Amino acid sequence: MDSFRDTFAIAYSKTIAFSKNLPYTLNSEKLVLNGGVIKHSSKSTVVKPHIKKSMNNILAFYYSSIGKKVLMSLTGLFLIIFLTEHLVGNLLLVLFHDDGKTFEAYGEFLVHNPVVLTIEIFLFLSIVGHALLGVTLWLTNKMKRPIKYELFRSKDNATLSSRTMIWTGSIVFFFLVVHLRSFFIPLYPSRFGGEKISSYKLIVEAFANPWYVGFYLIALFLLGYHLRHGFQSAFQTLGLRNKTYTPFLDLFACIVWCLIPLGFAVIPIYFFFFHQAASTVIMGVH
Repeated sequence: MDSFRDTFAIAYSKTIAFSKNLPYTLNSEKLVLNGGVIKHSSKSTVVKPHIKKSMNNILAFYYSSIGKKVLMSLTGLFLIIFLTEHLVGNLLLVLFHDDGKTFEAYGEFLVHNPVVLTIEIFLFLSIVGHALLGVTLWLTNKMKRPIKYELFRSKDNATLSSRTMIWTGSIVFFFLVVHLRSFFIPLYPSRFGGEKISSYKLIVEAFANPWYVGFYLIALFLLGYHLRHGFQSAFQTLGLRNKTYTPFLDLFACIVWCLIPLGFAVIPIYFFFFHQAASTVIMGVH
């Protein structure tokens, strides 16, 4: 933990140096400002930053806690937009009973659309960045309060959803890895001339497994719980929660954290309970 504390102390010192354009000294352990802010000299090398002021401000903003929270809010809102679009596409599986033909045509359109492929790269960076920022902010808060409270009163400190964000986020991230392993990675080689695999067939096989369906539904419940706090916290960080917008944001937040997970939950439930039953009836007729 001491190594983490030293790392963040150095990052904070760099923020001061860059924002005030001060020369600083960097040795093997500490960063020392020569402008009187921090003095702790040893055998070290003096480094003078030759970075434009605009770049200084950007770095200072990034190294600050509020800067990380703003970036986390923006990436989180972008991921919510993606989840909405992804849900609309996946609901084609339920709305059209054509053995996945409409869904696979939709998938082919996405795969061969250069705009979508560009967004896909940004999506990957947003997922990784959002996760890293979340862990970084959590560690920062832990280091600010290294000694646990003797008496913890949950109602006096924070809501349960806010206190468990790191854990719900971690489980959702694990779920995302499993989801990509199940549905994205097997299809990826076909983009470059590899063997073409039916995405509809992958979905049918995956959701025929009761363990996978159970894990999927639990992860969706935790996703909703994560979105419940994350959505409102993002607008709070961006300064958009006020008397004018709060009623609308509360209503929209309920739609986001409730309807998005429920919409995704419809798909495994449909394939496990109803698609299998329909297939059994059809096979019995023939």
